[in-house]
Amino acid sequence: MQIFDNQVRFGVHAGPQNFAYDEYLALWKRAEEMGYDWASVFDHFMALGGSAGGPCLEGFTLLAAMAAHTSRVRCAILVTGNTYRNPALVAKMGATIDQISGGRLELGLGAAWFEHEHRMHGIPFPGNGPRIRMLAETAKIVRSLWTEKATDFQGQYYTITDAYCDPKPLQQPCPPIWIGGGGEKMTLRVVAESADGWNVLPLPTDEFQHKLDVLAAHCKDVGRDPADIRKSIVFPMLVRETEAEVREALDSPSGPRTARGGETVITGTPEQAVDQLLPYLRMGLGDFLLRVTSPVDFETLELVAKKVAPAVKAGVPPG
Repeated sequence: MQIFDNQVRFGVHAGPQNFAYDEYLALWKRAEEMGYDWASVFDHFMALGGSAGGPCLEGFTLLAAMAAHTSRVRCAILVTGNTYRNPALVAKMGATIDQISGGRLELGLGAAWFEHEHRMHGIPFPGNGPRIRMLAETAKIVRSLWTEKATDFQGQYYTITDAYCDPKPLQQPCPPIWIGGGGEKMTLRVVAESADGWNVLPLPTDEFQHKLDVLAAHCKDVGRDPADIRKSIVFPMLVRETEAEVREALDSPSGPRTARGGETVITGTPEQAVDQLLPYLRMGLGDFLLRVTSPVDFETLELVAKKVAPAVKAGVPPG
């Protein structure tokens, strides 16, 4: 398994919908200049939460372009819809992006959830159980193709015979494999069995702790230390210098969009944002990812980079 260092990281996660390519590239370059450690795309073929005809760039090809135009930031996809591609193809695409990026790929895998997206493109959409079992097989296949000379795999859903992935990724033993999702019975079991990192949607601290406890139980069952699995959350954030500016931004019809229904949102001054994030740090969260949408709230991006991230990484509020 990939071993991470103990560095706390901050990143931006921007689903490439409602962005022109040049705008999206400018966002990644700006994030790298601001000192963010991570940038990631999502994997959908259509815009979410809006018009079915809204623009949406394809994740893997876009990630390859972003890898070619950046030099330091980690390049990730959160998360690949497992049903969209054969696992051997995912391994080959990931290895190529790791080569392009000079060894900066982080590969997220998920069971896929958007049924309408499947139906409109003629992609089979199995039930929850089969999709998660398919995900479990994919994680094993991708790791084997990245680390072994040749791979033979006979599963319930996939068969790989004397398969090669050459060239291998640059990272050794291989790029980190993330599993996304919070399903307690099956998905967190896959995390315990196969993931280097676990990504989950925004949760209140008590719910996050509960998920951590469930993951720890799965890890005990498979003989693994849960501390070896890195954890990340994608937070909607709105940060301003003063409370008055926060209220103004939240009340403005044209202000930054923050969250979907029911999500935990980080809002406030830099000091207040740090206070909201530190409990997650103490529970073992390693990667704090800021969800970015179009139009980009660059004011939040700047304040998080300059004032929030350094304080959280230090483990103390800014003084």
